[in-house]
Order: sequence, then C-alpha cells, then structure tokens
Amino acid sequence: MNSNGFGVTVVLVVLAIFVIVVLLRSVRIVPQARAGIVERLGKYNRTLNPGLTLLIPFVDRLLPLLDLREQVVSFPPQPVITEDNLVVSIDTVVYFQITEPRAATYEIANYIQAVEQLTTTTLRNVVGGLNLEEALTSRDQINGQLRGVLDEATGKWGIRVSRVELKAIDPPLSIQDSMEKQMRAERDRRAAILTAEGTKQSAILTAEGQRQAEILKAEGDAQSSILRADGEAQAIQKVFDAIHAGRPDHELLAYQYLQTLPKLAEGTSNTLWVIPSELTEALKGIGGALGGNGSPAAPPAPPASPAPSSDV
Repeated sequence: MNSNGFGVTVVLVVLAIFVIVVLLRSVRIVPQARAGIVERLGKYNRTLNPGLTLLIPFVDRLLPLLDLREQVVSFPPQPVITEDNLVVSIDTVVYFQITEPRAATYEIANYIQAVEQLTTTTLRNVVGGLNLEEALTSRDQINGQLRGVLDEATGKWGIRVSRVELKAIDPPLSIQDSMEKQMRAERDRRAAILTAEGTKQSAILTAEGQRQAEILKAEGDAQSSILRADGEAQAIQKVFDAIHAGRPDHELLAYQYLQTLPKLAEGTSNTLWVIPSELTEALKGIGGALGGNGSPAAPPAPPASPAPSSDV
C-alpha cells in the first residue's frame, strides 16, 4: 500500500515537471527591436515579431534572437598600400542594421566577420588607386565609395550599411616627420609673406599720409599767401584812397620820403646803403617848403639830369 502510494506520487511529480517544461518551451516573449527565427523539425517556419508567441514543444525550435537596432562595429587597423607605394594603417567604423532576419540567418554564416572582410578588401581597392595626399584629404570620397560597395554586397544578406567612417589614417613615421617639416616650412613661408605684406601696406599708408599732409600744407600755405596778399592789397588800396582823399602837396610827399630812407638801413646785415637819385628832388622840395615859411629861398636851380646812385 505504501509502495503503491509512493509510486503514484513519483508519477505525479514527473508529470508536473513535464507540464512545466512543456509550458516553458511553448511560451516565448520576444522583446522590442528583436526578431526570432522558428524552425520546425529543422526547417524554417516563421519569423517572430516582438510580443508573446506560442511554440509546439519538441517540434519548434527558437534560434537566438537577432538585434534589429543599428549596430556599430569598429575594425582593427588594416595596412593598405597607396598608389605611390606607401603603407598606411587605416581604422574603419561600420554602421549597419539587420533588415531581414531570415536572410541574415541563412544567407551568411557570420555577417559581422563578412562585413569586416568585405570592408578590408574594398578599402584596399579604393585607397590603392589614391596617393598619400589624396588619401589623407579625400575621406568623404572614400567613405562614400565604401558605403556604396558594402551596401550593395550586404543587401542579399538582409543587412543595410548606413555609414562607413575612416577613424584614423596613420602614415609611416618617416612620412609623418617629412609632412611636419613641410607644414612647418609652409607656415614659415606664409608668415614671411604676411610680414612682407604688412610692411608693404605700412609703407604705402605712411607715404600716402605724408603725401596728403604735404598737399594739405601746400594748400594751407597757398590760402595763407592769398589771404595775406588780399590783406596787403586792401591795405594799399586804403592808403592810396586816403592819400588821394587828403590831396597832399609836393612838400609833404618829400618829407615822407625822407622819413622812409632810414628804414632802408635797418638790420645788422646791411653793410651797403644805396642813396637813390630822387634824394635831391626831395631836398629841393623841403628847401622850397622852408623858403615859403619866411626864410630866404634859394634861387631855383636848373633841372639836372638824374645822377647815378652813390655808395656811402
């Protein structure tokens, strides 16, 4: 009796465990942005979308889930020979996404390794047709060519390559030293050119400023001379009008003439004094004026020819 009861208990426990295992293998939950491949008796059956799904135990088999999000894979540096026979080391980064889980599962064994090898061979073909300078300055062009080739080749694998980037291009150390020297020489040349241009512009501006200053100074002197001449002309005109308005006689003019003569000898540099021939006429005028005031006047002298000037 006890042995029969124990046997029934064992059978019930085994049945319970079997039911739990069947339920666990029958119910599957696929997370968001994931996809699952179901094989029934070793043959492709369907692709599971995110959510709850039921499987037939021991008949259906769920393969490892595939990530449908965009993935980023960085490949190790690859030696590439350029057109001018220089070996450069290039690091690449590939952005791709699984678009067809069935093709990614059955069309290629390892799609990541396949993308890496395809990137390496395509990179060598593209960079092999460029020299070092073009390879260093044509990253966008290389990225575009790599993306086009990879996207076309991986399309049948259910993979879409969205972007390819060259993370680093490292030329040999000797080439790097030569490039640094060339860049340093180029910077020195540009600095010398800029310095010369600055000196040239400074000299031009200085000369232009001096020219403008000389022009303004000359214009100022001309205006000053014109104003001075106008002032002197106006003064002479006023004196002339005043003289004619006063109607001076011959004696007054002779007296003023004699007062003006000493001014001719003013100055320390005047060592020679020239007496004009009109001095005798002025003296006659003064003598006539004195004779008219009560003193005996001298008899008029016959007009004499102008005497040459004498030096005192």
